[in-house]
Amino acid sequence: MTTRNIEKMASIDAQLRLLAPGKVSDDDKLVEYDALLLDRFLDILQDLHGEDLRETVQECYELSAEYESKHDPKKLEELGNMLTSLDPGDSIVVAKAFSNMLNLANLAEEVQIAYRRRNKKKKGDYTDESNATTESDIEETLKRLVGDLKKSPQEVFDALKNQTVDLVLTAHPTQSVRRSLLQKHGRIRNCLAQLYAKDITPDDKQELDEALQREIQAAFRTDEIRRTAPAPQDEMRAGMSYFHETIWKGVPKFLRRVDTALKHIGINERIPYNAPLIQFSSWMGGDRDGNPRVTPEVTRDVCLLARMMAANLYYSQIEDLMFELSMWRCNDELRVRAEELHKSSRRDAKHFIEFWKIIPANEPYRVILGDVRDKLYLTRERTRHLLSQGTSEIPEEATFTNVEQFLEPLELCYRSLCASGDRSIADGTLLDFLRQTSTFGLCLVRLDIRQESERHTDVLDAITKYLDIGSYRDWSEERRQEWLLSELSSKRPLFGPDLPKTEEIADVLDTFQVLAELPSDCFGAYIISMATAPSDVLAVELLQRECHVKKPLRVVPLFEKLDDLEAAPAAVARLFSIEWYKNRINGKQEVMIGYSDSGKDAGRLAAAWQLYKAQEELIKVAKEYGVKLTMFHGRGGTVGRGGGPTHLAILSQPPDTVHGSLRVTVQGEVIEQSFGEEHLCFRTLQRYTSATLEHGMHPPISPKPEWRALLDEISVIATEEYRSIVFQEPRFVEYFRHATPELEYGRMNIGSRPSKRKPSGGIESLRAIPWIFAWTQTRFHLPVWLGVGAAFKYAIQKDSKNLKMLQEMYNQWPFFRVTIDLVEMVFAKGDPGIAALYDKLLVSQDLWSFGQRLRSNYEQTKTLLLQIAGHREILEGDPYLKQRLKLRDSYITTLNVCQAYTLKRVRDPNYHVELRPHISKEYTESKSAAELVKLNPTSDYAPGLEDTLILTMKGIAAGMQNTG
Repeated sequence: MTTRNIEKMASIDAQLRLLAPGKVSDDDKLVEYDALLLDRFLDILQDLHGEDLRETVQECYELSAEYESKHDPKKLEELGNMLTSLDPGDSIVVAKAFSNMLNLANLAEEVQIAYRRRNKKKKGDYTDESNATTESDIEETLKRLVGDLKKSPQEVFDALKNQTVDLVLTAHPTQSVRRSLLQKHGRIRNCLAQLYAKDITPDDKQELDEALQREIQAAFRTDEIRRTAPAPQDEMRAGMSYFHETIWKGVPKFLRRVDTALKHIGINERIPYNAPLIQFSSWMGGDRDGNPRVTPEVTRDVCLLARMMAANLYYSQIEDLMFELSMWRCNDELRVRAEELHKSSRRDAKHFIEFWKIIPANEPYRVILGDVRDKLYLTRERTRHLLSQGTSEIPEEATFTNVEQFLEPLELCYRSLCASGDRSIADGTLLDFLRQTSTFGLCLVRLDIRQESERHTDVLDAITKYLDIGSYRDWSEERRQEWLLSELSSKRPLFGPDLPKTEEIADVLDTFQVLAELPSDCFGAYIISMATAPSDVLAVELLQRECHVKKPLRVVPLFEKLDDLEAAPAAVARLFSIEWYKNRINGKQEVMIGYSDSGKDAGRLAAAWQLYKAQEELIKVAKEYGVKLTMFHGRGGTVGRGGGPTHLAILSQPPDTVHGSLRVTVQGEVIEQSFGEEHLCFRTLQRYTSATLEHGMHPPISPKPEWRALLDEISVIATEEYRSIVFQEPRFVEYFRHATPELEYGRMNIGSRPSKRKPSGGIESLRAIPWIFAWTQTRFHLPVWLGVGAAFKYAIQKDSKNLKMLQEMYNQWPFFRVTIDLVEMVFAKGDPGIAALYDKLLVSQDLWSFGQRLRSNYEQTKTLLLQIAGHREILEGDPYLKQRLKLRDSYITTLNVCQAYTLKRVRDPNYHVELRPHISKEYTESKSAAELVKLNPTSDYAPGLEDTLILTMKGIAAGMQNTG
């Protein structure tokens, strides 16, 4: 091998070290981890595809790195020429290589973060990068509440016992990584962490090295692209996989840590097993808003599937519990029950692996648990039959039908052990099992149903027309309420089976039939999107009654658009003033507020402020009517859709709005970031629990009247500026469609729902996810910052004292600080130079000046933002994040350039490129990289282009760590 090549080989590692800022701290191993994974990957690339291809990848990386250091657009052009000269097969391999390298960089980061946390824990030091502003440790929080804030331990314990965090997993189409790859990534992460363990032997090291090589290669050889769109049942199965992988075992483990933290503040009791500290719900298979693929049959399937999974998880653990409880001392209550069961147990059960013979009477706990096991087995089998053939010969009474039946024998064992002096045994596996039972019930998760209010109106309109009393749709709100209430208090059925139904109407009514048919513990809330008036809520109440839903679901209005948020408090007050409704809700109401559509409607700043005010007002209304209000936050993963660090988000909510009960959606890619690994699951549960407790016991300050006035004033300016460009600029839609990959987004097959609410239509009908996705891909992030600069500029020009006030708001008011910090983080990930490249290649020349105007607005906003935050440069306060982003940038730039030029080739038939000869060598000569092109035989584009494009989208999404 020539010396030039040896130099070349070493160059990418050297480039990495040059690019990365020096070590940020003594325990900073990020560059080391990154270089190790990268070297392994490049060796694999060379083995599989030859030296020339490896060199091409390195040259691309170097050009990107040069661009990142000087931001010279010429480098992007050089890179573009290099990438466009690749033939289709090579182009796919290069895009795939960069996408893989970014995923590896993310894994290196995760291992580094976990390593630093462990180190800090050992030293008992919680300060620096993840200081109290972004991280919350349950032990720290309890100590701070008792030590610094002078709360009594008992007060803290009482608050904790009575609080609930309900995490709602949704199948929002933003998880762009396939599950097959997520599992391989998990194994790479584990190998890397073990390689750096202190007590590793040379043999261990060699075996781990081989395993690392194997997993990196397996990930690279797996097709990253989903070739078919997932069905809602697939999304649900993917979501549920987190339960058996991390959440199931993670919950009891976390609750034990809470017990330990309580001991440290002098409470010697455990959190009661039935305290609803953590709950899980799901929208997968229940969210039908704009997704025609979620049918009543799908809803029935996912409920039964979740029940079957729950029974299976309990069943897989019950024998371990039987092994553990081999004691013979017990109280009289248990002895009598065990004797009864022993007499009635019939014969040996050969289909069980352990305890298949009749259990002797001198092991009473095993006799009791043996009966529980038999019932669990039948419960699982009956559910499986119902799922596969619709009926089952196993009678319902032989199974567990509600969680009380299941808890009763377990509680009996617990009481008996405590009474016989064996409390420490009772507090072992049995307590964990009891905690799982009260957290997950028989249904694993409760399914929420979400439907658009218009669909209910259609059904009621059909009914009133059929009854010949007029058109419900044309009635005024007063008339609607009057009719709904008179029907709700009448005894007779409203319509019979002969009601003429369209397909849409049948779909809505069949969904209510499913709610009536399945056990009521399957379901959580019925959420009405686009809800504006009390009649929207009453309509659902009436339909539930008409379809004989035994235990009606609580009805939750969802307010999203800016105007709806403003009108929400008045609508809720009208609802509470209705006597019938007030009696029905028993002093509790839940309201959902949507972050993504409000952001798309008015821009981030105005939306955040409106959400803040709406919550304050809603709480006031609820207090007035004596109702306990639970806020359900529909936040996405990206900042543009209300995302950001959990802890900060909760602590920046208005005072009194959390009050010990919080519901939050966990969407798409955030599910993997929150529950993908055991330690991530633990941290997620800890963050939500600690922040909710802290917000309740030590609420953030209320904003001063002058801060409110200023924010009110500048929000109006921000909204005007945002809307004047997004909705009023006549050619904005054309610019958006050309300057971003929005039109191509649907090809990624991320989710089961369409990307538009209505197939034709402009920005209004585009779903919030593709809207954010498209701007994230070009690293311009327009929806997050647009309007912010204009608002600040206006405030400062109006009165120079306002700058000082904005700085004071940033330093003293958590809500304002979080809002600004998140925008700053987005600027750290942005690059207008990249956006300019997309413009130059894809946008017609007469729109170039428009793009230029937006980019100067971007720079101006960034300058003003830094001034208010008092930072000299972006992310001055977070050197760790800065270092991580810097390492990612060079990979992302290559993918951006590749994407922009591929879009050009896809969209412009007259754009010709000179292809150079094929360079990728395959391991076996018969299979050239051209085989890769054949994975997508039906593409509408020239060979290889669609796959290259999708790979760049996935790679950039991984690099930004956000999709939509």
